[in-house]
Amino acid sequence: MQIRAGYELIYTFPQPTPIILVVNIHYSRASDIVVPDHLVCEPFFPVTAYRDAFGNWCQRGLAPAGRVRMTANSVVGVDEQQAQFGSAAGEASVEDLPDEALMFLLGSRYCETDLLSNTAWQLFGGTAPGFQRVQAICDYVHNHISFDYQQARSTRTAAQAFNERVGVCRDFAHLAIAFCRCMNIPARYCTGYLSDIGLPQPYSPGDFAAWFEAWIGGRWQMFDPRNNVPRKGRVLMARGRDAADVAIATTFGPNTLELFRVWADEIPSYQTLATGR
Repeated sequence: MQIRAGYELIYTFPQPTPIILVVNIHYSRASDIVVPDHLVCEPFFPVTAYRDAFGNWCQRGLAPAGRVRMTANSVVGVDEQQAQFGSAAGEASVEDLPDEALMFLLGSRYCETDLLSNTAWQLFGGTAPGFQRVQAICDYVHNHISFDYQQARSTRTAAQAFNERVGVCRDFAHLAIAFCRCMNIPARYCTGYLSDIGLPQPYSPGDFAAWFEAWIGGRWQMFDPRNNVPRKGRVLMARGRDAADVAIATTFGPNTLELFRVWADEIPSYQTLATGR
């Protein structure tokens, strides 16, 4: 199965403005990319690329004053079957964790472990360690927070989401990550495309999705407390401690975002055959 995934961002800048974009498909999915997601800027301005501290592919440039359109359109192969959550894997003691996982035990901008530690142990201290504990956290977060796109707020933290009981996918991920870290389970934030393949219509407007990965069973395993069921067409773009590390766009000056559009649509099989892809 293949999906066409991409985005379109239109900004208006009153003056030349530096911008950083984290919108490329993650290098771990390189073998699945059929058509690369090359950034197109209109009007053209030079863009250079670099890898951040988490290995994510980032692009930077000086956007000119005026109306600027940035877009990319890719084709990516995905599994025919819905991705299954992990298995009955155990969790490692802190002293046995790999060095690179330790930073994902710590509190971060949106995941306040200090504020949520007592609550986490009260809620999940009696659950079986490992996969069952992480899934219990996802079940709790899924039922505790009501999804409401109209109440999205870029400054909402995990503790605020817990108290307000409302949010969007990033809030579900932040709260679950914070609870995992409180329970000494490394957890990292993920962002990317998530298609609506297999879901009943009407589909909601396209957007980038957020989920997380927890270190259990000696590896990183994916969890999605927002949906909490297997889904098709998930394509990773970036990982970090929380949303602050993987912002889609970071601008260093005043601007107006005029259009934000994301798509992740299944390509019919006859088209795949016709193109030989």
